[in-house]
Amino acid sequence: MIIAIIDGYTDEPAGLGVPPYLGIYPRYAYGAIKKARKDTAVFYLTIDDLRATFDGERGIATKNKTPNFPKTREILKKADVIVYIGGLHTPGKYLSAVPSQVEEVARFLKPLNGIKILGGPAFMGSAHAGGTKISSRELMMAEAVFDHIVYGDLEAFLHDFLISPRDADPFRFRTYDELRDYSLLGAEVVRQFPDYPDFVIVEIETQRGCPKAMGIGGCSFCTEPVRYKVVENRPVEDIIREVEVLYRLGVRHFRVGRQSCIFSYMAEPNARVPVPNPEAIEKLFVGIRSVAPDVKTLHVDNANPAVIANYPEESIRIAKALIKYGTSGNVVAFGLESADPKVAKLNNLNATAEETYEAVRLLNEVGGKRGPNGMPWLLPGINIIFGLPGETKKSYELTFQFLKRLLDDGLMVRRINIRQVVVFPGTPLWRMRDRVKTEKHKRLIQHYKYKIRHEIDLPMLKRLVPVGTVLRDVRAEVFENGLTYGRQIGSYPLIVGIPKEVKLNRFYSVLIVGHGFRSITGVPVPINVNTETPRVLQHLPGIGRKNVVRILAKRPFRDEKEFFLTVGEDKRKILDGLITV
Repeated sequence: MIIAIIDGYTDEPAGLGVPPYLGIYPRYAYGAIKKARKDTAVFYLTIDDLRATFDGERGIATKNKTPNFPKTREILKKADVIVYIGGLHTPGKYLSAVPSQVEEVARFLKPLNGIKILGGPAFMGSAHAGGTKISSRELMMAEAVFDHIVYGDLEAFLHDFLISPRDADPFRFRTYDELRDYSLLGAEVVRQFPDYPDFVIVEIETQRGCPKAMGIGGCSFCTEPVRYKVVENRPVEDIIREVEVLYRLGVRHFRVGRQSCIFSYMAEPNARVPVPNPEAIEKLFVGIRSVAPDVKTLHVDNANPAVIANYPEESIRIAKALIKYGTSGNVVAFGLESADPKVAKLNNLNATAEETYEAVRLLNEVGGKRGPNGMPWLLPGINIIFGLPGETKKSYELTFQFLKRLLDDGLMVRRINIRQVVVFPGTPLWRMRDRVKTEKHKRLIQHYKYKIRHEIDLPMLKRLVPVGTVLRDVRAEVFENGLTYGRQIGSYPLIVGIPKEVKLNRFYSVLIVGHGFRSITGVPVPINVNTETPRVLQHLPGIGRKNVVRILAKRPFRDEKEFFLTVGEDKRKILDGLITV
């Protein structure tokens, strides 16, 4: 038997699977197949492989960052079973990989004869962009193209289907005992991932379901509690064992990100805000470091600011553990969504503005110090959603003033993520969909997004990474329009624009020389001032065009002393040790 897994890339509230992130779905699916039928030939393909193969043949331009899998067409034609994994619930901007929609993949799969199975969050639909309501068109297309649509866990269905097709239940969920073997057997698929081995960051699951939702219900827009009705915590030992297997396969970057709140892992249930369990989290991260001692990235993802604000002592212990055993540049995303208390109440949001402020302050106090890679050790991110029911013009102003208060008080947030709400069937928001304000408040949304980007993001970035900061281990990913775009590997890494072409898929140390609203400009160091182009030289702090003319007239320089005599000794404060001749 031949089985092809097509990774269309997934992005949802509690998990990310867009390269360089390898999500849970392809790994678990691969493991379930191998558990059921050890000798099955399983091929991992990405949507980019299909784009390059089929669109390329039709003369359609493709933006494929990886070489095409050499036998994509042959594999798909011979495959007995084709498993497509997709689903975009929290659409964002992606640097070098674009998630697929069912509509796109249907074009590729329709002519093929294999049994077609749809898995991942795509069964609820995918969001093309914020501010949309999921239509039935994509779901109807899925039903027309796929022989089986899995509404439960893909890995559970695949295992049962390969053992006894008639008994396979597309609504069945697996247990963590069952997952143990799938996760270990499935780790092997990382070898087929385009960014393996140096650049892949593997998403590790710790928990499913939303702890807050079990007490007082989930946020109105969130699909996580719709899919998972109860909270399950994955055993510490199972997580550590999976990391160990991946580490032995050569993976060095991990994100413990597949959960709604890392501070709620193994927490004690409690109506609105669960009671954190620092001992369990410390045990988890100590264990990860014991089996992955030379890990290069160990980050997390989501956190509920209400947990941190209401249990500061426990949360400080957890934050210190994430710093001690993790790596710098770590970010926990806070779901504030709106600072308007009326909107928060109507949409049952995670935390109040005051709770979020207190959580930001606490993490700044514990994690604001700059670490080895040039970024602070552990900072919050803020998630904002525009268009929620109950919003008024005052709502947008309250949210803006909350962010301005963070800025004015000298606090740092790694990033402010502004999205327009997406309405998915099955969520509480679906019942309030007529009250969604994305169209009515279109101009307001544009105005406040512009205002936040210019008046909050820009000065915040300058505080976060001042000119003269050196970011280490920046991977160069894409070259476009005279700029190379790169980023560190981790949770919510900053995009760095380098004003020249450099070799891709290499790591660089980059000197920060300028700021945009959501990205920064940097140049690789050390800089050879005798050979560097004028365009790059003029970006150096304090140099400017006049000094570039002096440099061009004077070079080649015999030593650094001669260079600083030309441009001024005051430039040594930032550039000393960062130039060469």
